[in-house]
Amino acid sequence: MKVVLQNLTKRFPSRSKNGSDVIAVNDFTFEIPDGKLIGLLGPSGCGKSTTLNLLSGLQKPTSGKIFFGDDDVTNLSPEHRGVGLVFQNYALYPHMTVRQNIMFPLENLKGADKLTKQQMNERAVEAAKLVQIDGLMERKPKELSGGQQQRVAIARALVKMPRVLLLDEPLSNLDARLRLQTREEIRRIQRETKITTIFVTHDQEEAMSISDLIIVMKDGVIQQIGKPQDVYDNPINLFVAKFLGTPPINVFEGHVKGEKLFIGDEAVLNVPGVSDCDVNVAIRPEGFSLRNDGPFTCKFANLEVMGRDISVIAQHTACEAENIRAIISSENRADLTSEDTVRFALKRDKVFLFDRVSGNRISFN
Repeated sequence: MKVVLQNLTKRFPSRSKNGSDVIAVNDFTFEIPDGKLIGLLGPSGCGKSTTLNLLSGLQKPTSGKIFFGDDDVTNLSPEHRGVGLVFQNYALYPHMTVRQNIMFPLENLKGADKLTKQQMNERAVEAAKLVQIDGLMERKPKELSGGQQQRVAIARALVKMPRVLLLDEPLSNLDARLRLQTREEIRRIQRETKITTIFVTHDQEEAMSISDLIIVMKDGVIQQIGKPQDVYDNPINLFVAKFLGTPPINVFEGHVKGEKLFIGDEAVLNVPGVSDCDVNVAIRPEGFSLRNDGPFTCKFANLEVMGRDISVIAQHTACEAENIRAIISSENRADLTSEDTVRFALKRDKVFLFDRVSGNRISFN
């Protein structure tokens, strides 16, 4: 099911007499392709959950339209939109078994959609098998682990055969290992069912690992849309560059003079086509290469061995953070523990320049 959002805006009135209205979603326009998994990504308060509530019908937009396929559902009530919604807190009925929890949405169907008890049970078993909990059908929620409870919530959303599946921070209450396992399950389920899915999260690793496309939001405004790797490799502005990536990107104050990029007093990279100006320089942790003759000199602080990779912790007065984190392969490990300084060469495709005022990307050849 293709989902189209046209100039979608949600404005909340101010709670104080002299305050201004809060625009949670601002002129959101995007077409979500049929059968794709879209990650809505951004910090708390960016408008991603509000967007999901508008899609589900739990909230009405101030302006704009929502289409499911060719159907205008902007003013349609939630129960008539054909959406499945999975919340962060599972929202399972504690007195019901897994089977009863999954079947519950089917019991409210009326008219031509009404099912017999046998049909409801068959649909519940089919949904349970999809999320691999069909052996737990007679248990109550208190007898399940957090990951199993989340699977019940997903099965309950899928049993209605929704046109669109909406997931609102579904992994936030799980521990690290379960989060990894459950997000893989969500991706598998989505591929098998081919249901158009919108996945809301503030965790960029989650969004990048399972999404076909990600939408990065800030203050209710779309910042960038694209395939996860494309957005990571080509951030449109400094906000996107800083939001994506673990460990986070290293940001420095710099300037361009004579088509050379300077950080402090050192010319660290040639930047053809860029006029003389002050810039913010963002360098991915994997964008550093240890070299004795490297043009970029930093104060050595520490070495963290992580098995496959090594993190060189360094410092520089032009860095906006206290420490620089440079990731190098363990194969290139050098004995740095006795050194006061460390020198790097920079990988061009991992270095980004941004306007100091607007934060917009400055491209260089």
